[in-house]
Amino acid sequence: MLLGAAPLLAATNPSAHHTPAPRPSAHAPAPRIPIIHEPLVRLHTEFVVEVNRRGQVVRVKSARGCPNPTFNAQTYGNVLQIWIRHPNGTADVGLYRVSYDYDPRARSVTRRIALIRRGGNWANAQGAANEMLDTARREAESASGRNLPPLQNIIGSTPTPHPH
Repeated sequence: MLLGAAPLLAATNPSAHHTPAPRPSAHAPAPRIPIIHEPLVRLHTEFVVEVNRRGQVVRVKSARGCPNPTFNAQTYGNVLQIWIRHPNGTADVGLYRVSYDYDPRARSVTRRIALIRRGGNWANAQGAANEMLDTARREAESASGRNLPPLQNIIGSTPTPHPH
Protein backbone atom coordinates (compact mmCIF):
# COMPACT_ATOMS: atom_id res chain seq x y z
CA MET A 1 0.00 0.00 0.00
CA LEU A 2 2.96 2.33 0.63
CA LEU A 3 4.16 1.93 -2.94
CA GLY A 4 0.87 3.25 -4.32
CA ALA A 5 0.82 6.22 -1.93
CA ALA A 6 3.72 8.09 -3.52
CA PRO A 7 2.05 8.64 -6.91
CA LEU A 8 -1.16 9.62 -5.11
CA LEU A 9 0.68 12.22 -3.00
CA ALA A 10 2.37 13.65 -6.09
CA ALA A 11 -0.95 13.86 -7.87
CA THR A 12 -2.61 15.73 -5.00
CA ASN A 13 0.31 18.13 -4.41
CA PRO A 14 -0.66 21.44 -6.08
CA SER A 15 2.94 22.65 -6.44
CA ALA A 16 3.86 19.54 -8.44
CA HIS A 17 1.58 20.67 -11.29
CA HIS A 18 2.85 24.27 -11.39
CA THR A 19 6.59 23.62 -11.49
CA PRO A 20 7.72 23.51 -15.11
CA ALA A 21 10.00 20.66 -16.08
CA PRO A 22 13.54 21.71 -16.93
CA ARG A 23 14.11 21.92 -20.66
CA PRO A 24 17.42 20.93 -22.19
CA SER A 25 18.93 23.82 -24.11
CA ALA A 26 19.27 23.42 -27.84
CA HIS A 27 22.77 24.88 -27.78
CA ALA A 28 25.36 24.74 -25.05
CA PRO A 29 26.62 28.17 -24.08
CA ALA A 30 29.73 29.16 -25.98
CA PRO A 31 32.90 29.23 -23.91
CA ARG A 32 33.97 32.71 -22.96
CA ILE A 33 37.12 33.63 -24.79
CA PRO A 34 39.03 36.42 -23.08
CA ILE A 35 39.40 39.58 -25.10
CA ILE A 36 42.99 40.71 -25.29
CA HIS A 37 43.43 44.43 -25.67
CA GLU A 38 46.84 45.05 -27.14
CA PRO A 39 48.51 48.29 -26.17
CA LEU A 40 48.14 51.17 -28.61
CA VAL A 41 51.42 52.85 -27.64
CA ARG A 42 55.08 51.87 -27.78
CA LEU A 43 56.36 50.14 -24.63
CA HIS A 44 59.92 49.73 -23.37
CA THR A 45 61.35 47.81 -20.40
CA GLU A 46 64.97 47.36 -19.49
CA PHE A 47 66.73 44.96 -17.12
CA VAL A 48 70.30 44.58 -15.92
CA VAL A 49 70.94 40.89 -15.23
CA GLU A 50 73.75 38.73 -13.87
CA VAL A 51 74.58 35.72 -16.07
CA ASN A 52 76.42 32.60 -14.85
CA ARG A 53 78.98 30.48 -16.72
CA ARG A 54 76.23 28.39 -18.33
CA GLY A 55 74.52 31.47 -19.77
CA GLN A 56 71.59 31.39 -17.32
CA VAL A 57 70.24 34.56 -15.74
CA VAL A 58 71.04 34.33 -12.02
CA ARG A 59 69.12 37.41 -10.90
CA VAL A 60 67.81 40.76 -12.02
CA LYS A 61 70.06 43.44 -10.59
CA SER A 62 67.90 46.40 -11.67
CA ALA A 63 64.81 47.01 -13.74
CA ARG A 64 63.16 49.94 -15.45
CA GLY A 65 59.53 49.35 -16.32
CA CYS A 66 56.87 51.11 -18.35
CA PRO A 67 53.38 52.32 -17.40
CA ASN A 68 51.84 48.99 -18.49
CA PRO A 69 52.00 46.51 -15.55
CA THR A 70 51.12 43.50 -17.75
CA PHE A 71 54.02 44.17 -20.11
CA ASN A 72 56.32 44.68 -17.12
CA ALA A 73 55.31 41.32 -15.63
CA GLN A 74 55.63 39.47 -18.93
CA THR A 75 59.07 40.83 -19.71
CA TYR A 76 60.31 40.28 -16.14
CA GLY A 77 59.19 36.64 -16.30
CA ASN A 78 60.86 36.25 -19.67
CA VAL A 79 64.18 37.78 -18.59
CA LEU A 80 64.40 35.36 -15.64
CA GLN A 81 64.16 32.41 -18.02
CA ILE A 82 66.45 33.40 -20.89
CA TRP A 83 69.88 32.01 -21.67
CA ILE A 84 72.50 34.36 -23.02
CA ARG A 85 75.03 32.40 -25.08
CA HIS A 86 77.23 32.74 -28.13
CA PRO A 87 76.16 30.89 -31.30
CA ASN A 88 78.74 28.16 -30.53
CA GLY A 89 77.06 27.46 -27.15
CA THR A 90 79.62 29.10 -24.87
CA ALA A 91 78.71 31.85 -22.44
CA ASP A 92 80.45 34.78 -20.78
CA VAL A 93 79.92 35.41 -17.09
CA GLY A 94 78.92 39.01 -16.74
CA LEU A 95 76.44 41.81 -16.39
CA TYR A 96 74.06 42.26 -19.33
CA ARG A 97 71.40 44.78 -20.32
CA VAL A 98 68.24 43.19 -21.73
CA SER A 99 65.63 45.49 -23.25
CA TYR A 100 62.18 44.79 -24.65
CA ASP A 101 60.41 47.09 -27.11
CA TYR A 102 56.77 46.67 -28.14
CA ASP A 103 55.73 48.14 -31.49
CA PRO A 104 51.94 48.60 -31.72
CA ARG A 105 51.95 48.87 -35.55
CA ALA A 106 53.76 45.57 -36.07
CA ARG A 107 52.21 44.11 -32.88
CA SER A 108 55.57 42.57 -32.01
CA VAL A 109 58.17 42.65 -29.26
CA THR A 110 61.88 43.04 -29.96
CA ARG A 111 64.42 41.88 -27.40
CA ARG A 112 67.95 43.28 -27.38
CA ILE A 113 70.86 42.01 -25.30
CA ALA A 114 74.08 43.91 -24.66
CA LEU A 115 77.11 43.04 -22.53
CA ILE A 116 77.83 45.71 -19.92
CA ARG A 117 80.93 44.06 -18.42
CA ARG A 118 82.48 40.62 -18.13
CA GLY A 119 83.12 38.85 -14.84
CA GLY A 120 81.36 38.61 -11.52
CA ASN A 121 81.24 36.41 -8.43
CA TRP A 122 78.06 34.62 -9.60
CA ALA A 123 79.75 32.34 -12.21
CA ASN A 124 78.82 29.17 -10.29
CA ALA A 125 75.46 30.40 -8.99
CA GLN A 126 72.29 28.54 -9.92
CA GLY A 127 70.10 30.08 -12.62
CA ALA A 128 66.95 31.90 -11.50
CA ALA A 129 64.63 29.55 -13.45
CA ASN A 130 66.21 26.45 -11.87
CA GLU A 131 65.94 28.04 -8.45
CA MET A 132 62.23 28.73 -9.00
CA LEU A 133 61.67 25.11 -10.07
CA ASP A 134 63.45 23.82 -6.96
CA THR A 135 61.37 26.09 -4.72
CA ALA A 136 58.13 24.94 -6.38
CA ARG A 137 59.13 21.27 -5.99
CA ARG A 138 59.94 21.75 -2.27
CA GLU A 139 56.64 23.55 -1.68
CA ALA A 140 54.70 20.81 -3.48
CA GLU A 141 56.39 18.12 -1.41
CA SER A 142 55.63 19.90 1.85
CA ALA A 143 52.00 20.46 0.80
CA SER A 144 51.49 16.80 -0.12
CA GLY A 145 51.11 15.82 3.53
CA ARG A 146 54.24 13.73 3.86
CA ASN A 147 55.73 16.23 6.29
CA LEU A 148 52.62 16.74 8.44
CA PRO A 149 52.74 15.71 12.10
CA PRO A 150 50.51 12.81 13.22
CA LEU A 151 46.85 13.67 13.80
CA GLN A 152 47.19 12.82 17.51
CA ASN A 153 49.80 15.57 17.89
CA ILE A 154 47.52 18.10 16.22
CA ILE A 155 44.26 17.50 18.11
CA GLY A 156 45.54 15.80 21.25
CA SER A 157 43.71 12.47 20.84
CA THR A 158 42.37 10.20 18.16
CA PRO A 159 38.68 10.85 17.49
CA THR A 160 36.32 7.91 18.10
CA PRO A 161 32.80 7.69 16.69
CA HIS A 162 29.95 8.00 19.17
CA PRO A 163 26.48 6.68 18.31
CA HIS A 164 23.69 9.15 19.01
